[in-house]
Amino acid sequence: MDSQHRRWRFFRAGGFDQVRLDQAEELLAIGELDQKLWVALSCPVNGIRFDARTLAFIDTDGNGHVRAKELIAAVEWAACRLTDPTLLARGLDGVSLADIRTDGEESRRIAEAARLLAADLGKPEGGHLSVEEVALAQERHAARLQAAWEAQGAGVSPLGADTESAFQALQAVAARVDDFFLRCRLSAFDAQAESAMNPAEETWRVLAAAPVMPQEALAGLPLGRVHPGAPLPLAAGANPAWAGALATLSQAVVIPLLGPRETLTEAEWNGLKARFSDYAAWQSSRPDPAATDDGGRDLERLVRYVRDLMTLANNFVSFRDFYTRQGKATFQAGTLYLDGRSCELCVTVADPAKHAVLATLSRICLVYCECVRGGRKMTVAAAFTAGDSDQLMVGRNGIFYDRNDEDWDATIVKIIDHPISLRQAFWSPYKRLARMVGEQVQKLAASRAKDNETRLSQAASDTVRKSAAPTAPAPAPQPFDVGKFAGIFAAIGLAVGAIGTALASVLMGLLSLKWWQLPFAVAGVVVLISGPAVLMAWFKLRARNLGPILDANGWAINARACINIPFGTSLTQVAQLPPNAERSLSDPYAEKKVPLWYYFAFAALLVLVILVWWMVRLLLH
Repeated sequence: MDSQHRRWRFFRAGGFDQVRLDQAEELLAIGELDQKLWVALSCPVNGIRFDARTLAFIDTDGNGHVRAKELIAAVEWAACRLTDPTLLARGLDGVSLADIRTDGEESRRIAEAARLLAADLGKPEGGHLSVEEVALAQERHAARLQAAWEAQGAGVSPLGADTESAFQALQAVAARVDDFFLRCRLSAFDAQAESAMNPAEETWRVLAAAPVMPQEALAGLPLGRVHPGAPLPLAAGANPAWAGALATLSQAVVIPLLGPRETLTEAEWNGLKARFSDYAAWQSSRPDPAATDDGGRDLERLVRYVRDLMTLANNFVSFRDFYTRQGKATFQAGTLYLDGRSCELCVTVADPAKHAVLATLSRICLVYCECVRGGRKMTVAAAFTAGDSDQLMVGRNGIFYDRNDEDWDATIVKIIDHPISLRQAFWSPYKRLARMVGEQVQKLAASRAKDNETRLSQAASDTVRKSAAPTAPAPAPQPFDVGKFAGIFAAIGLAVGAIGTALASVLMGLLSLKWWQLPFAVAGVVVLISGPAVLMAWFKLRARNLGPILDANGWAINARACINIPFGTSLTQVAQLPPNAERSLSDPYAEKKVPLWYYFAFAALLVLVILVWWMVRLLLH
């Protein structure tokens, strides 16, 4: 079907349209879908919850990112290798031999690898091969190569089981022995070269003058005395630094093959090397355990694509798993339990400081936690989308459960503060006022306590000083200053009057309203106080975006992946009692409550004072 006439299906989630990939035809045609409609155009290979081996196959350029074109190429490659491409939409854990096409060279290699693996596993040719079983094909291929290589070695071992140790003894001195015989040939070529090929007398003087003769210097000298046609000494006359290696050569190689002897001629040495030449070539042909045949590798690639491509597409082209809440998305690392809540939107982070620079644009309250389990460590960023942030602070501890259900000790190390809910925004002005009043009261109390301590300390010092000094007549008491205290009383009266006037104005205003107007007046006051905070939080909550959080982790998010208020609330669960729970309201340690009539008495007294003050004003005027 032409891409312009294909009937694509979309679903709306997170405030934007996402393509539905439920059927094989839709997956096979993603190359025809305009990439402007893809949710993501690139995702990292590391740091997400997905099969790393599958991502490695898709990431053909090995740059650590899976891009849109690589995903499209993977779908097309798998479809061309299957007799029924609709298998890609079923998420099957493997394939059978009948599912693999045989009309191309590459397909035939894959089919042959599947046939050999089925035979190794004792399955019929039409048997199903799972991903785990196909992964064993690499081990079985390496085992077959190793067995063939070992069988070949049996015919090139001149000393049987002792060949390997003998070959190592030969290799340990081969370069030095070749150097010795080369020096001997040069001395035969030119008589003047003989003295140059042996250590000079000055060399011996330097070595002899050293407190301890350096072994490294001796190791650099020839193995024996160099002269034309000289044989290699294996015992007497050999360089002491190489005496042990030459003795091992004699015991492991020379005696078993040539018999006991004290020296070794150049011809005999070349003959020994020739005896081990086939063995050396065999050793160099040792198979690589990581090597695999093309058919086995492509078979593994095919079965992984059959199992994983549809899942990856629904976490790449669209975010179906995340927005439909039918499963965990690939970027969700686990669940954080902290402050009576469980946060499901958690992503792994390599560098919290670097991640926070971009992630703060998401308008989501993010809490970065350092998670530790045994000797392992990792950092996650958890989104708090329900409740409030009153008790979120650096240093608090929680528990993080990863996707393998392993529990990690989590500690808050950084917080990006953004509005969490409208309820938090509604109460925030009152909480700020209560916090400010509390802080001022604490400062005033602390100041008064400090003043009292200072006065007590000064009084004690004065008492001690007076008791030690001669007795002096007590100073005359100061006369009572009526004017001073009158000013103080006047100031207090003015303050009380101002407060009373304000309260009276409010009370008279409320009393002047009709009964049905009172609720509207109270609601107006509440809106006036909480309205701006709620309105600002509403705009920020509507602007929450998943994109910056994932972009900071290396994704290339191509859409405004919004997290609105209802969906965000579902990502963070607040602690609630089970529906059938039994709850006892009797608390033996509950704080004693003030009797209700105290409040009524205080209110009545306040009203009486205001009325009396109001009547006095009327009489005076």
